[in-house]
Amino acid sequence: MVTDVRMPGGRRLRVNWSQQIVAYLFLLPALVVFTIFAWFPIINSVFMSFQNVNLVDAGRSTWVGFRNFERMFADPTFTASWINSLEFTVLSIIIGFFVPVVVAILVNEMRLAKSFFRVVYFLPSVIPPLIGLLVWRLIYSPNPGGLLNSLVTALGGAPQQWLQNPALVKPSILIIMTWGGFGGTMLIYLATLQDLPVELYEAAEIDGASIWQRARHIILPYLRPTMLVLLIVQVLGLVQIFIEPLVLTQGGPGQATMTPVFTLYRKGFLNGDYGLAAAWSVLLMIVLGIISLVYLRMSRITE
Repeated sequence: MVTDVRMPGGRRLRVNWSQQIVAYLFLLPALVVFTIFAWFPIINSVFMSFQNVNLVDAGRSTWVGFRNFERMFADPTFTASWINSLEFTVLSIIIGFFVPVVVAILVNEMRLAKSFFRVVYFLPSVIPPLIGLLVWRLIYSPNPGGLLNSLVTALGGAPQQWLQNPALVKPSILIIMTWGGFGGTMLIYLATLQDLPVELYEAAEIDGASIWQRARHIILPYLRPTMLVLLIVQVLGLVQIFIEPLVLTQGGPGQATMTPVFTLYRKGFLNGDYGLAAAWSVLLMIVLGIISLVYLRMSRITE
């Protein structure tokens, strides 16, 4: 059987489906595994969001309609979690988004030891996240003898409650996230800069352009498409912040670091309210789906 398939851009491609059977047979095991471990849990979560779930005896689970969603929207932690997520996103763009860009430009400008600095800046990315967070918890120790407080005291300042002060806890966590994640992002920018036309860069150097002028007029415009895509990826990650509040603050102080995923975890695994947790997961899937569509759109623009 031969059919014409319309491709993006208006092109038509003739496909002989009888010749595709072998390929689909090879794909079948992967499709089955993906369906069992990915699509089935997603679909099951949607059903659970409309139920009062009893995991011990599934027959006792009762249908409650939109009651779980009503409880979710009425929960005081709902607004706090999403506002915190928004604040994390804004602060991350201010604090951490341009760090890998700047470091990539500086490393790219080096004439000696470029490979050494690539490795050095990437090292935090290979440290297990839990180990890194435990080390940072010691650094942020509120005691006067804590590493960071000792440095502040030596400089004439007063010890701070880095993870206990609502005004400091978000920037403190984002510094950890920037430290742990900027190395991989920096390598992506460096790889992109390898495709920068050498003659364009050399012409700017011959004309006496400073590193700031080269960055402003050549490098940043060239990196802009990649920066837009990585910005969406960063937002996707920030919406799903979980391990940092779990290890460092337990959502505190107060509700200052409550996030959607951490709230979902507390509702389901600590409180045993699986129907409400499923409602949170459905809303989270919708939000992530919208952001993913934006990501795909931005990826298409940069091609």
